[in-house]
Parts: sequence; C-alpha cells; structure tokens
Amino acid sequence: MPYPEFLGWMAYRRKRGSFHPGMRIERGTALIATILHNVNRKSDSHPVSFYSFAPYHEEPPIYMEDAMEKWQ
Repeated sequence: MPYPEFLGWMAYRRKRGSFHPGMRIERGTALIATILHNVNRKSDSHPVSFYSFAPYHEEPPIYMEDAMEKWQ
C-alpha cells in the first residue's frame, strides 16, 4: 500500500472510527436509541447524548468557546 493511501485511510479512521463490525453495529444502535429517546421524552426532561448509549465511544472534549455559549 502506498504511503499516501495509508494516510488517507488513517484520516478516514480518525473521522469515522474503527472498521470493527461490532463497533459499527454499536454505533448504529446507539444512534437509533438516542433518536428514539429524544423523540419520545417528556417536555420537562433533558435530551440525551449519543454517548449515553455508546459506552466504547469517547465523547469529544468540550472547548471553552462551546462551554461559554452553552452557559449563556
């Protein structure tokens, strides 16, 4: 495999995650569970994150600008 192609695959993995079929299935089911929960939640409850249903996926770090925007 040429080095430029390898770099392309590495960029893909960084963006999309593992090629492992189990992880792909987990990601899909977590997405479906998140959508179903947020659509059917009570109006006084908070929405849940995708990462609540995907224990093996790490939540991305919160940057200061994003945190300040949420707190206002």
